[in-house]
Amino acid sequence: MGNEQMEAGAAEAVRIVSRRMVQPPMEEEEVVDIQLKPCDLRLITVDYIQKGILLPKPPAGGERLVDTLAVSFVRALAGRFYSLAGRLVVKHHTDETISVVLRCTGEGAEFVHAVAPGVTVEDIAASVYTPSVVPDFYPFKHVLGADAAIKSLPVLAVQVTELDDGIFIGLSMNHCVGDGTTFWAFFNAWSEISRGGNNSDDLHEVFKPAPVIQLQKWFADDGSPVPVHMPFSKLQDVVRRFERPAVEECFFTFSGDSIRKLKARANNEIAGTANVTISSLQAVLAHLWRAASRARQLPPGQETSYSMFIGCRGRVNGMPQGYVGNAVVLGKATSTVGEILEKGLGWTAWQLNHLVASFDEAAMEDWLDRWIQAPDFEYMGRLSAGGAAFMTGSSPRFDVFGNDFGWGKPVAVRSGPGDKMDWKATVFDGPERGGSMSLEVCIAPDVLKRLVADMEFMESVSMPM
Repeated sequence: MGNEQMEAGAAEAVRIVSRRMVQPPMEEEEVVDIQLKPCDLRLITVDYIQKGILLPKPPAGGERLVDTLAVSFVRALAGRFYSLAGRLVVKHHTDETISVVLRCTGEGAEFVHAVAPGVTVEDIAASVYTPSVVPDFYPFKHVLGADAAIKSLPVLAVQVTELDDGIFIGLSMNHCVGDGTTFWAFFNAWSEISRGGNNSDDLHEVFKPAPVIQLQKWFADDGSPVPVHMPFSKLQDVVRRFERPAVEECFFTFSGDSIRKLKARANNEIAGTANVTISSLQAVLAHLWRAASRARQLPPGQETSYSMFIGCRGRVNGMPQGYVGNAVVLGKATSTVGEILEKGLGWTAWQLNHLVASFDEAAMEDWLDRWIQAPDFEYMGRLSAGGAAFMTGSSPRFDVFGNDFGWGKPVAVRSGPGDKMDWKATVFDGPERGGSMSLEVCIAPDVLKRLVADMEFMESVSMPM
C-alpha cells in the first residue's frame, strides 16, 4: 500500500472489534493510595506515553490470540504493576487546594482488539516516513494525564491490532504514574509471561504485589504536606490544550558501526580540550542537533536549546532500580546556532555531556522544595515554542526488541500520537545487534525535505530494507 493510499484511507484502515476492562485479582484489604511526587505531578498535563511494537504474524489470530494476550496482560498487572490497574483521584482540601493520588482500586486497564485489513508489516517498517495509520493503533489518542482523573479513565490501556501479515501492540500509559523505565518494564514483563516465562495459575503467589515505595525523603524537610497540596480549586485549572502542530514523522536508524564512527569523531574533536568521554547517545543527538539547525535554516545568532530527560535511578540515594513511577528530570543545554554549526560535532556533544554530568542530588532536592511551594507543569506548547527548541525522550537502554510474545521478536517499533511537537526525537535501541540505535523524529514537512537531503546527516543513517 503506497503512502498516498495510506493517507486517504487512514480513517477507515483500523476497525475496533472489541473493548474490555481487564482486572487483576486483588487481596481483600484496605485500598492503598500512592502519593504522587512532584516528578509525577508535573507531567499530569502531557499526553499518555504511547509506544508500540510491530510483530510478525502469529500462528493463530482473532479472538483466540486476543484472549491469550489478555490473560498474560492480567498476570503482568497482578505483579508489581498492580497500581496501574488503579485510578487517579483528586482530593479537595479545606484550604482550597487540591492533591492527586493514584488509588489502587484494581478497577483495571482497558484492552482493545482491532483489525487493519489491507495494512501490511512492510507498510509500517519499510519507509523512513511513518504512515498516517499508525496513530490509530493506540487507545487514548490526545488524552492528557489530567483527563484520567477528571473523567475517571484507566491509567493504562493497550490495543492489539491485527494486520494482514502481522500484529501491532500499542500501549498507552498515563505519564504521571510512570516514566519510560516503568513503561518498558511492564512491556517486558508482559511479553515474558506471554511467551511462557511463568505459567503458574497462582497469581497471588507468583506475582505478589511489591510494596508501595513512598520515598518521603524526596519531599522538603520543613513539614510540607503529604500528599502535595497544589494551589488550585480544581484540576481543570492546570490543563492547557494547544493546537497540534502539523508535523511529519520519520524514522532513522543508525548502525553500530555508524555510531562508533560518530562517537570516535566527537571524542577526537575535543581531545585535549575536555576531560570527558562522549557517549554513543550524545554523539548521535549532537549529529541530529546540528542537522536540525541546518534544516531549519536558522540564523547564526539564534539561540537554540536541546532538552532531554535525565534518569534518577542510580543517581539518587534511596531510589531503587525497580521503582515504579517517574524518576526523571528534564535538563536543557543552550547555545547559539552559530556555535553548534561552527564548533563541530565534538563541541556540540560536549554540551549534552555537561548537561547530564551537571545533575546532582542536591540540585534535585532544591527543585523539589521549590516545586512544592510553586508547582510548575510541562506543556506541549511551551516545549515546542521558539522554533529552535529540540527535545529527546526515551532511551536506547530500554529493551524493545526483546519483547517476544511467543511467536517471534519485533520487526519494528513506533510511537503513538502523544505529545507530537515540531522537532521532538524519540530514541530507541536499534533492531540490529552490535549497538544500533533509532530516532523517531517529528518535524515540519518542509524542514523534513531539507533534512533527508542533507548528505552529512544521511550518510550515517541506514535506509530501511
